[in-house]
Amino acid sequence: MSNSGQYRGVFPVVPTIFHEDGKLDLEGQKRCVDFMIDAGSNGLCILANFSEQFALSDEERDDVMRVVLEHVAGRVPVIVTTTHFSSDVCARRSAAAQAAGAAMVMIMPPYHGATIRVTEKGIYEFYGKVSDAIGIPIMIQDAPVAGTPLSASFLARMAREIENVAYFKIETAQAASKLRELIELGGDSVVGPWDGEEAITLYPDLEAGATGSMTGGGYPDGIRKIVDAYMSGDKESAASLYQQWLPLINYENRQCGLAACKILMKEGGVIGSDAVRHPFAPVHPKTREGLLEVARRLDPLVLRWSR
Repeated sequence: MSNSGQYRGVFPVVPTIFHEDGKLDLEGQKRCVDFMIDAGSNGLCILANFSEQFALSDEERDDVMRVVLEHVAGRVPVIVTTTHFSSDVCARRSAAAQAAGAAMVMIMPPYHGATIRVTEKGIYEFYGKVSDAIGIPIMIQDAPVAGTPLSASFLARMAREIENVAYFKIETAQAASKLRELIELGGDSVVGPWDGEEAITLYPDLEAGATGSMTGGGYPDGIRKIVDAYMSGDKESAASLYQQWLPLINYENRQCGLAACKILMKEGGVIGSDAVRHPFAPVHPKTREGLLEVARRLDPLVLRWSR
């Protein structure tokens, strides 16, 4: 993949917004996206794990994709997660995403449950089939949830040999070391070495050469400050800002998970309900209050966007 039109910066995951009864809230979804763009997101990612993609029907996925891409209307690039175990289904989902206006697709390696895994050869062929079906970049999501070890050398090989494989979201333990190795082995074929996992390892990952970060959706303005300072060469400010925002990042990553950004958005009046889909349980009221207490000290845009 050539370096033309390289995507960089902060591309947070957009939560899927529900009414209290668990049905899609597509008007709330649009407000959520408007807030995230106003908060400085360089781009967005939809239908990811933090979007509860695994709790949506195929029809609902299509609705969310259509509504978000139409509403964003090219204001920022949108990455669509098209993960599926089947190579053919994933290829079809990815082609549909491109046709709808996606800038990129993000895909985990094929896995099912705790034990159904695919060989390296099968994973290579899987990404090859998807690549053949589209003309936009693929981001490989290297996340523990897939339970599939992907060595830096294997990722670099896919970057070199599979046409559209160009971006990598590294969320495994010791992410910075893996990013360094991936960049060294992949060279120019690795267009976008990215950080993930709610930015919990953001500063070391930037030091390792990450050019993008896919975070939670609640406070892109805070993450932008860190990334912008680092990219402009002001590492001292970036380190100081990272320390400042780390308690909130940590609260999201370790205490609230994917509910965190919805709680912040509801508190700030961006959305009407912070419901997560059953069988997820709502966050404990004390944990919720703890998140908001940490957030209020930082005064993120989310808490005053609709005031």
